[in-house]
Amino acid sequence: MRSTFLLISILAAIVCFSAPRADARVYIEVNSPRQQVIIAVSELEGIHGKEVADVISDDLDYTGFFVPIERAAFIEKPEQDFRADNWSVLGAELVVKGSVRKSGDTVSVVITLYDVFDGHKLLKKLYRADENLLRPLAHSISNDIYKAVTGEEGVFKTKIAFVTKGKGEHQLHLMDWDGHREKALGIKSSLIMTPHWSENGRKLLYSSERHRKWSIYLLDFDEGIEHPVFTKEGTSIAGSFFPGDREFVLSSSVNGNPDIYTYDLKKKKLRRVTSLNGIAVSPTVSPDGNHIAFVSNRGGTPQIYTTDKIGYNMTRITYSGNYNTSPAWSPNGDRLAYSGRFEGKNQIFIIKPDGSDLQMLTDKGNNEDPSFSPDGRFIAFTSDRDGNKGIYIMRANGEAQKRITPWAMDAFGPGWSRE
Repeated sequence: MRSTFLLISILAAIVCFSAPRADARVYIEVNSPRQQVIIAVSELEGIHGKEVADVISDDLDYTGFFVPIERAAFIEKPEQDFRADNWSVLGAELVVKGSVRKSGDTVSVVITLYDVFDGHKLLKKLYRADENLLRPLAHSISNDIYKAVTGEEGVFKTKIAFVTKGKGEHQLHLMDWDGHREKALGIKSSLIMTPHWSENGRKLLYSSERHRKWSIYLLDFDEGIEHPVFTKEGTSIAGSFFPGDREFVLSSSVNGNPDIYTYDLKKKKLRRVTSLNGIAVSPTVSPDGNHIAFVSNRGGTPQIYTTDKIGYNMTRITYSGNYNTSPAWSPNGDRLAYSGRFEGKNQIFIIKPDGSDLQMLTDKGNNEDPSFSPDGRFIAFTSDRDGNKGIYIMRANGEAQKRITPWAMDAFGPGWSRE
């Protein structure tokens, strides 16, 4: 299990060959009304050139900010020098060219990003990695291109943890943001709930039932070890970490009724946040650590509420629908995603923390367990629209919904890494 963790944690080594232009303009203001840039991602010269170029093109295309040109239309071949007029006639604004070389088990990739309008190089870098880490290397390139064009960090090197169900047991799994390089982590039990990432991306927090007893566990990727961190009578379900990874929020029936608590990992101290008539479950911490969103039926049906960290200033957020669960904060705290019942099916909704601007993002099958990407531009979720449960991703406005786990895999409870 430890060797699996070490393999998963290795990232492609990046060596800066030359920095982006200091005067490079931002081509896309990602927070402005919809903008797109037309890009040509040429097949790279050399071994694995098409594979690397395909990953880059797919990454950029899925964001909705880039429109890749079909390679069949290209005039300029991969081995030819860049000439702006070969691309301007195709309507390209940006062009990616490069080469891949192999030495032993190591591949080296040189990438250049060109501005077609003025012919300048916006980015030129040398990347090196083991050959079996070709996809992470390609994702690193996508990140650098995305930042050069938008000025913001991409999500292409992030991970999604999730749970699978099969043969009477649950297992914890990990995969790249696009569903590739999926790995079982060796954690098995009769029941496992949605995992939650630490802020530094080196730990996973989750609840598991073993031998008819619920406990909360911490999986440390650096150590390759699972640690039990909280075990009490009743059912205790882990929520997310507070900033700094020292505390987390949880729902527990340790005192009878399920209520919200916080737990300090260093002091091993449990502190009660809510004491309600009715249940309080599914807690999640706001990015600034000052608020907790959770689910309660105190008003008669399950609805989304928020409170501050000490349990004051409780506010009901959802009023539409009679069954709303699984809240998830966006990374900047300006939105909450949740699963709500609509016309007999569970759908993913998004709403502002003040209860305004409600939007339904899904409309096929049952959809649950939303989890934002670290930039807030994508949401992972569980859906059974294809006949069995799987992990899907979509843009945060509901566009480009697609399954990223195999159809034969029964998967649920995605947790998107925070970096």
